[in-house]
Amino acid sequence: MGAGRLYGAVAAGGFRRYATYRAATAAGVFTNTVFGLILVYTYLALWDEKPHLGGYDQAQAVTYVWLGQALLSTLAIGGSGVEVELMERIRTGDIAIDLYRPADLQLWWLAADLGRALFQLLGRGVIPFLFGALAFDVALPGDAARWAAFVVAVLLGMAVSFGIRYLVALLTFWLMDGTGVTHMTMLAGFFCSGMVLPLNVFPGTLGDVVRDLPWSALLQKPADVLLGEADPWSTFAFQATWAVALLAAGRLVQSVATRRVVVQGG
Repeated sequence: MGAGRLYGAVAAGGFRRYATYRAATAAGVFTNTVFGLILVYTYLALWDEKPHLGGYDQAQAVTYVWLGQALLSTLAIGGSGVEVELMERIRTGDIAIDLYRPADLQLWWLAADLGRALFQLLGRGVIPFLFGALAFDVALPGDAARWAAFVVAVLLGMAVSFGIRYLVALLTFWLMDGTGVTHMTMLAGFFCSGMVLPLNVFPGTLGDVVRDLPWSALLQKPADVLLGEADPWSTFAFQATWAVALLAAGRLVQSVATRRVVVQGG
């Protein structure tokens, strides 16, 4: 099997695997919709007091909320992607089996995570977004080019998200228990991606810093592309730069870590 077919099969397997959890998917759709409603009414009250906060009008702010709910699980902004399984395999020593596969470790898990992300987008993200678009005044573009640019931004966001979480997972080679660093990454993901508030509303140096961190490539950048608040090409360049840097760092850490693999119990 060629490399392309191999990783394509891994991605398809990741998609099918998450598709089997129908009850969890339905619960996720309900949860995202409820949290979306809570955030929308919070944003509406905030934008009533401060119109055009962060450069958004009220309809754009509402759209941003539902984009966040659609991309939360898709991009594993709070974690809970394939890195959870990878960390467990490192902890138990099952990673040795992965290293014996005639496949690249990083590309294998990247393909699996892309399959997971595509299912979460279709299975868990679309319904809350459509509900929000039907129930509230939203600001959606009418031209196909901007939607296409948004899709590209989301795909690049998937690569950045995996790059962050893969690095976190590899720390288990040294820590043996990644619970603490996982929680820290979850908090950073929620705050620095713009899930709590759009990063455009953060003032001064804080705003400049968080908008330049890789987490902004997950939600803030794709949202600004869809809302017409950012140039798509500069956004793609920003996301691609972080994706390459994070994946290269993951490759380097993987190389160092696998030189010291000791399977527990032997």
